[in-house]
Amino acid sequence: MSEREHRSPGSWGPCADARLHIVTGKGGTGKTTAAAALATALASGGRRTLLVEVEGRQGVAALLERSPLPYEERTMLSAPGGGTVSVLAADPESALMEYLELFYGMRRAGQALTRLGAVDFATTVAPGVRDVLLTGKATEAVRRRKGHRGRPSSAPAGTPFAYDAVVMDAPPTGRIGRFLNVNAEVAGLAKVGPVHDHAARAAEVIRSDRTRVHVVTLLEEMPAQETADGLDELAGLGLHPGAVLVNMVRPRLLGDADLEAARAGTLDRASLAAGLAAAGLPEPEDLAAGLEGELHTHAVRTELEERVRGELTALGRPVLEMPRLERGSGEQAVQRLARALTDQGVGR
Repeated sequence: MSEREHRSPGSWGPCADARLHIVTGKGGTGKTTAAAALATALASGGRRTLLVEVEGRQGVAALLERSPLPYEERTMLSAPGGGTVSVLAADPESALMEYLELFYGMRRAGQALTRLGAVDFATTVAPGVRDVLLTGKATEAVRRRKGHRGRPSSAPAGTPFAYDAVVMDAPPTGRIGRFLNVNAEVAGLAKVGPVHDHAARAAEVIRSDRTRVHVVTLLEEMPAQETADGLDELAGLGLHPGAVLVNMVRPRLLGDADLEAARAGTLDRASLAAGLAAAGLPEPEDLAAGLEGELHTHAVRTELEERVRGELTALGRPVLEMPRLERGSGEQAVQRLARALTDQGVGR
């Protein structure tokens, strides 16, 4: 695994009080990995977090190298200081049946709807219904008090929350605005009744100043531009952008002077060959020629990454970096990325 000294141009401070952390990002940026690492970092110090997956991909199970997860909140990760991360792979059908049972005692009605195919029909014809159910499940977990599933108002005053934080592995940036704004739209269309109430409660949590939407990106031009566009869209919808989570950051191998020489093609090849010969490597001259080309490529890529890093910093959001993992997978990888986030202030 290659790691680097993490630079944090921003600060986690503005996000520290959030209870719902929504993670989005362009496809291929490692959104699910970043969400799992963030949930683990937030659980440090003995806290409890819930990681909710809403896209039905079983991405968290694949990441942790586990079997597909059932619809239940299952503790799957530990954090320093005794903290725990529970994971929920949410799906619209199960969310609807749970909602009917918790709030109306109508589980049989949900089962009947399932047998008739009404849930699949509704979520296909009106995709907004699906998103209302999924966001509603995540926001219910945010509002839930210990020992009191269902209406939070049923809990005695002062009852602590069931989870210290909830992290949602949300859809990518191309769909995140519509996904998060669906409850406000549905609440406006359905003026009264249970659908209105359900959507209004979810919209209230999503638009709360204790909710932050974080964007995962790479030090590449296209993901960075999509990050900027996504943050603008979120702000335009009245939502609260959070941090920019830069994933797969490569280590910087050379100092400024050597990087410039490598980029300009003015490295001393004879010195490279002498160093390789001193290390006992065969055919040092040929190796030096190949190494010179590799260093040039590294210098050009580093120059691009520094420019993109500056553009991300200029967005005015906290910028946190996670290293590129050359080795390690599953829970081990998530734990190492979580430590990188903790080092930058997350969960402290």
